Amino acid sequence: MKTVLQDVKPRRRSVCKALGGPLAPPGAPASGAGPVQLGSARRRLVAGGALAASLAGLTGWLAGRDAHATTAAAPDGRPPLTGRAPALFIGHGSPMNALHDNAFTRRLQQWGHEIGQPRAILMVSAHWLTEREVKVSTTARPPMIYDFGGFPGALYAQQYPAPGAPEVALRAARVLGPRPVGVDSVRGLDHGAWTVLKFLYPAADVPVFQLSIDINQAGAFHHAIGRQIASLRDEGVLIVGSGNIVHNLRATMSGQADSAQGLSPWAEGFDQMVKQALDAGDAAALMRYERLGPHAAMAVPFPDHYFPLLYALGAAQAGERARHVFEGFQAGTLSMRCLQFG
Repeated sequence: MKTVLQDVKPRRRSVCKALGGPLAPPGAPASGAGPVQLGSARRRLVAGGALAASLAGLTGWLAGRDAHATTAAAPDGRPPLTGRAPALFIGHGSPMNALHDNAFTRRLQQWGHEIGQPRAILMVSAHWLTEREVKVSTTARPPMIYDFGGFPGALYAQQYPAPGAPEVALRAARVLGPRPVGVDSVRGLDHGAWTVLKFLYPAADVPVFQLSIDINQAGAFHHAIGRQIASLRDEGVLIVGSGNIVHNLRATMSGQADSAQGLSPWAEGFDQMVKQALDAGDAAALMRYERLGPHAAMAVPFPDHYFPLLYALGAAQAGERARHVFEGFQAGTLSMRCLQFG
């Protein structure tokens, strides 16, 4: 399977050690890594460029199919998903989770069985950011993206050979109309996608595509996108936001064991404020996360990992409340909270 290594963004190099080992020099992969792609930090951050989608006359993969249809059981015994697919938010944490057997990864494995086998997965990852546009990936065979540096070689040897879902992606673009939507026909799966999918659906047999985050937009924009794509749930498409509610890599605690609660008052405090807003169904408060208590700025210094929550929240149907599937912290301050709507 084709692999792509992308250098880590400079502002994160200083904190990678807390999440997975010694750092490689800028641009240098760890042992076992695939080919290197280099470019400006901004180009790597937003996967720059724009390609307008030509959507007229498309007959999507799901066109003509009945809502609430069922899918076949997976080869590994996961049952077919029946009825409306849920919307999820997953706190993905360190890439090293891909190599670990821990409470978080075991819960992901169990969760996949509980959900069942969807027709396709729409992934909104904190690690695909665009500027002033939204894009979908239409890659038929998504390559692996190792968008980190300085980790053990075994992490760069990980493979998740799931097929892409180009027709479903184009249908998602149609659902988002008349909003302009770009198409990326070479985009692979970043670690916000494959490190969690390898546990949810280890057979890698569910088609996957990604939807980018326009990082220049405010919270209400991302929630609105979630509302627009919500209808795909009725067609068997699992919507997954992958990030972290509390994500400040400069304030993690290197070597700290996983914990039930945040080990700093600001991390635990903000995580609980978000939980309370979720339980109350207060979408407005969650969209204005900057005002959500005194610890917001420390817990969310940059919103890339928070925004995926708003896509899952927006995709929730009326009356669906968040179910807290997993709660806990890694590295002392990194919230691993996972949610399900529906």
